[in-house]
Amino acid sequence: MKVYHNIKEVTLTNKTVVTLGTFDGVHKGHQAILKRLVAISQKENLESLVLTFFPHPRKIVSNQDEIKLLNTIHERTALLEKNEIDHFVIHPFDVEFANLSPLEFVEQVLVKQFNVRKIIIGHDHKFGKNRAANFHDLIDFGKQFGFEVEEISAQVVDEVSVSSTKIRNALFEGNVALANEFLGYQYTIQGTVEKGNQLGRTINFPTANLAINEDYKLIPKIGVYAVEIYYKNQKYFGMMNIGMRPTINGVNKTIEVHVFDFNKNIYGEKLTIEFVKKIREEQKFESFEQLKEQLERDKKTTINLFRN
Repeated sequence: MKVYHNIKEVTLTNKTVVTLGTFDGVHKGHQAILKRLVAISQKENLESLVLTFFPHPRKIVSNQDEIKLLNTIHERTALLEKNEIDHFVIHPFDVEFANLSPLEFVEQVLVKQFNVRKIIIGHDHKFGKNRAANFHDLIDFGKQFGFEVEEISAQVVDEVSVSSTKIRNALFEGNVALANEFLGYQYTIQGTVEKGNQLGRTINFPTANLAINEDYKLIPKIGVYAVEIYYKNQKYFGMMNIGMRPTINGVNKTIEVHVFDFNKNIYGEKLTIEFVKKIREEQKFESFEQLKEQLERDKKTTINLFRN
């Protein structure tokens, strides 16, 4: 899959079949659209192309800075690559792009840059300045410029929308098992290990404190989770605490992971965490001894979960 970080980087001589959207999560609903895109490309000898935008258009158009996304742009790229797409275009969404008229978008982007032969789009899709044009306008442009438009069914569009909402709500509620079901894979975060206060070592539960670089990444609800950890292409098992560490009167939210059967210095290294299931809510203990006893119980619960 070829990845482009600006529409202007793309100049294709072969005809393409195109779809566009945020594709945040690249969940089962998105995967159905991508499967159709690839099927058409193979059947009609076209190259498949996905156009997405970063940052999220609502951040620019509606000033919604608090939008939390299921994927970082790097995660979204990796997920799309698994779907055998030929071209993935990540265009910087800014005021200039938002002000393109429908005709300018179709002529300059779809026709000139992408050499489009067919576009797959939802029936409710709006595009161009002030979202002025719709699906029927796109059909008219297709007649003018020589490309076809295929409608994504209302059922699939609705599934995409509902799934995205349900995934976010499930994660905000800590129900990672439900989120994983809709995603079709385990929800993932990536972070860099930084130094903490090292109190976990004193009760034989050392943890790696994770710093998440992307502030737009959705972090599941505070609580304790069974997780799978990937470090240098090796898979480990463990448990993660997302929370305020009330036992030590913490004031800042931390993300800490305890890796089973692991004893390496990994400060400054990157870890990938996949969420499997929530174990319990975060709670305050009267002593470190009580905390240690609970962590021992959590570890047994987590190990049994993985064994089963």
